[in-house]
Amino acid sequence: MATLTFIKKDDCISSPPKERLQGKRNLSPAEISVLVDNLNTSEDYAWRNVFVDENDFDPTLIKNSLFSGFIVLGKIRPAKLKFHDLELKTGIYNATLEDVVIGDDVAIHNASIKNYRMGNRIMLFNVQEMDCTNHSKFGNGILKEGESESVRIDISVANENGRRAILPFESMIAADAYIWSKFRDDACLMERLKEITEQPFSKSLDTFGVVEDDVVIKNTTLIKDTKIGKNAYIKGVFKIKNVTVLSSYDEPTQIGEGVELVNGIVGFGCHIFYQAVAVRFVIGRNCQLKYGARLLNSVLGDNSTISCCELLNNLIFPFHEQHHNSSFLIATTVMGQSNIAAGATIGSNHNSRSPDGEIIASRGFWPGLCSSFKHNSRFASFVLASKGVYPQELDIQYPFSLLLPPATPNSEVLILPAWWFTSNMFAIIRNKYKFNARDKRVEKIQHIETNPLAPDTIQEVVDAIIKIIELTAENFSNIAEKQAKKAKSKEELRQSAKDFLHKKNSSDFTLHDSKCQRKFGGIILKPAQSYKMYRKIVKYFAAQSLIEYCEVHNYHELNDAIISEIQRIPLYKKWVNLGGQVIPEESVFALNESIKSGKINSWEEIHAFYDDCDAAYTNQKARYSLYLLERLYSKPIEHFSSDIYDNIVEDVIEISNEMYASAFSSREKDFSDYYRSMTYRNKEEMEAVLGDIHHIEFLETLKSDTEKFNKSIESAFCILRTIR
Repeated sequence: MATLTFIKKDDCISSPPKERLQGKRNLSPAEISVLVDNLNTSEDYAWRNVFVDENDFDPTLIKNSLFSGFIVLGKIRPAKLKFHDLELKTGIYNATLEDVVIGDDVAIHNASIKNYRMGNRIMLFNVQEMDCTNHSKFGNGILKEGESESVRIDISVANENGRRAILPFESMIAADAYIWSKFRDDACLMERLKEITEQPFSKSLDTFGVVEDDVVIKNTTLIKDTKIGKNAYIKGVFKIKNVTVLSSYDEPTQIGEGVELVNGIVGFGCHIFYQAVAVRFVIGRNCQLKYGARLLNSVLGDNSTISCCELLNNLIFPFHEQHHNSSFLIATTVMGQSNIAAGATIGSNHNSRSPDGEIIASRGFWPGLCSSFKHNSRFASFVLASKGVYPQELDIQYPFSLLLPPATPNSEVLILPAWWFTSNMFAIIRNKYKFNARDKRVEKIQHIETNPLAPDTIQEVVDAIIKIIELTAENFSNIAEKQAKKAKSKEELRQSAKDFLHKKNSSDFTLHDSKCQRKFGGIILKPAQSYKMYRKIVKYFAAQSLIEYCEVHNYHELNDAIISEIQRIPLYKKWVNLGGQVIPEESVFALNESIKSGKINSWEEIHAFYDDCDAAYTNQKARYSLYLLERLYSKPIEHFSSDIYDNIVEDVIEISNEMYASAFSSREKDFSDYYRSMTYRNKEEMEAVLGDIHHIEFLETLKSDTEKFNKSIESAFCILRTIR
């Protein structure tokens, strides 16, 4: 029921902010007369509540408007503002304003505004309600004076039970959200993160809404408790409430038709359109949310696109793609560069009596059409799950693999490790180029590793190599009975298994991994082929990282002195994908300790720590690469002969050429396969639609880069190959 309050004569007079009155003055009697003649009204009968620019104020440009509280106006002079097809006269027309400060040369037509501070050249057209309460937080997870914890806004990422909840804040990136959601057992860290989040904000009940320069808002129903950055464009919106909209001239944000945003942060350069809904959210830079997408209790990393689908309780790293109305994603941590296909139902069947399951997928996760999974499950990097139902929990720790569903509900899943490199090279090599091209961020706060071969994936490859060796050794009596009988110890058996995998060329044996799936395990297909490909991948990464080190430090060739220099760099063997940035695990632990001790006291300082890690990344990769080569050749780097370096160069160039040839071959199938070409009348029609295989820009770039890389390998290892 509405509450009736009688207004006393002077209740409408409130004090404007003093800092906004510089260069302002009260109205003259003549100006008041013009305003009254133009059907304007002030709830202060003497118009003492209105302050205008002392030099540029044309009262004829204000018509049929109501002023209450304090009104501070900037320059109002005859002009027009135009944005796309919308052209408006400057001034204030058919508006209701209360406690408002407005900048220069604005055009406000048909709008109701309360408690806002606005910049210059604002265009407001048909805005039904725009107000701000004195306790607004603009989507940040903070409290104001006298408020209880029950009103705090948090985001329950990764788990529906809310016990990984984080507090959103304006500058949050995926790395911040991951640290906050992951280390839940560290109560001191959790409390410190809460403290540094609240620290920059005032608790006073004196908040006002903000609309910065050159913002355009038209045909909008409700904007409440919102802060809007420069150059933003908002049209046809249904509701924006308790939200920060980050926008700039370099990275303008646009929000369009039928959108509803409640309790969250919209990142720079975002595009949100067509009945999209987001509630309790952080959306990173350069993201798109459109076509009825629903994003609830989730953090969405930079450069992601969400349309049509539903996402609840997720922490999603950068470069996530999900475009289909029939897919949904619930209670996951998806570590970026992912693509969720139509019909994928990830989160539908938990295995306990409460919704507290989780799925963790490393970067490159790609579930196929109509695939469904059971919580809890875990996936290594670049796992492609084929279409089907996966009725049991999964732990797929073979990177770059193809996962096939069980033939029957009570049977093994099938896993083909290293499948991306044996059968889909075009896609895996193109990823790096594709993601770099799609990164439209101007300011890159969140560092993102887009190379499929990086320390996070390589450590998974190394673990998979060890796993294949161990499984081969366990099953050796069935695979190679004679060699198994000769082995006298576990180590000899393991070495025999390695020798067998090196020599084995056929794919006539499989391995059983009991941990891949609850109850029934999984069958590892073509383990010898996968083992060899994994070793090639490691060798390629190592050489690539050493070349990068030389390029960064302006070294033309590797030599013993440079190798010794690299050896002095701290060695990190475990790596973490921190919101898209690959960081040594020890560095993450060090960051947490610095936060707890008070050495780091703000999110700006945390982000500076990420910058420092990025600056050290090339050196750290080079040191890790020496360690990997020592493991591959089972001896210290000091004992490497010229023959070993010859072998490294020959193998890496072979791999490099194979990568290009395989990428070309896998794409060429789209032009030569009978079923792909049968819909075209002739070759000319097909090329008109698909293009010419010999003029695909990515393949041309890859060819050039391959030739350049091969020359770099020859050059970098020249001295090491000749002096020993």
